[in-house]
Amino acid sequence: MRTESIARIVSVLLTTLLVGLVQADQHAKKEPVKHVEAEAADKLLKENPKIVVLDIRTPREFAAGHIKDAKNIDFYADDFAAQIGKLDREKSYLVHCASGGRSGKSLELFQKLGFKSVFHLDGGFKGWEKAGKGVEK
Repeated sequence: MRTESIARIVSVLLTTLLVGLVQADQHAKKEPVKHVEAEAADKLLKENPKIVVLDIRTPREFAAGHIKDAKNIDFYADDFAAQIGKLDREKSYLVHCASGGRSGKSLELFQKLGFKSVFHLDGGFKGWEKAGKGVEK
């Protein structure tokens, strides 16, 4: 009797573990964030002109140069989360900062708020410039 009970418990535990792993895998596949380098981001913007470039550097950094048609929301602003929360979650966004630190930190907020499609520019604006991509002032 004990062996059957232990076997049943082990079976339930294994099934629970397997279901959890499958759900985690499905969740990972639905992650709205994709990481792209400058070359891939440039191609993406050319192929999908409706993607919103979201520059989360300070207004001063933005004024010194930015990607064409970028929208600026300062990561350090007191209302940063509220401003992000006002954006259309159905649109696609290319998010970046100077080198990827601030924008990397912001990705959790985009996920928490339910954004469907977010591309993170790995290397940030510095990577964009280093790759020789267009900059506006």
